[in-house]
Amino acid sequence: MQFEFLSGLSASTYVVFAALVALSIVSVTVTIFKVMQFSRMGVGHAQPAEAVLDDWLQGRPDEAMRRASSNDSVLTRVLGAVMAGLRARPGDPAYAEELGRQSALVELAALNGRMRLLESVVQAAPLLGLLGTVIGMIDAFSALSVAETAVDPAQLAGGIWTALTTTAMGLAIALVTYFISNWLESRIEAEHQGIEMAISAAIHGRVTGTGQRR
Repeated sequence: MQFEFLSGLSASTYVVFAALVALSIVSVTVTIFKVMQFSRMGVGHAQPAEAVLDDWLQGRPDEAMRRASSNDSVLTRVLGAVMAGLRARPGDPAYAEELGRQSALVELAALNGRMRLLESVVQAAPLLGLLGTVIGMIDAFSALSVAETAVDPAQLAGGIWTALTTTAMGLAIALVTYFISNWLESRIEAEHQGIEMAISAAIHGRVTGTGQRR
């Protein structure tokens, strides 16, 4: 029967396969969680923050605060903290900047949460694949060592199948998770840069296309 050699695989082989499956589940679960979290936190929503800044810089602080409190995004929450500091202490921009940076730290900490899990999957999956390769080769050579006559290729099939399959699975899981992790990190970095520019613009004004500050 085709693939009947699978029934002869060692217990350690099944452990490696189970670990690889577990890593893939972790990768998928964290990815779904982060995508939903980014959407819930308003990552990448720059237009509402631009509207808040326009109102603030054009002398409409009440409208700016209203917009900041009614829009649920990372940038508007940080801007709300900065503007609250500026209104509380108009002559102390350092206080407002500190409030903004504290708010930014809270937001970025939430965005970076669980990213280490994806990094761990990227590092662990190839190593597990390599472990499966070693186990598969050990199984294959064990079949050779106990053979008293000519070796039946079917006796070697289980070990070779393990070696090739675990390697492929480990590399595939690592590669997919690596690209997902990079994509998520690029969004976090873009949000970080947007926060820095928003804090600076709210306190010091921003430069227009002609190089003039407003």
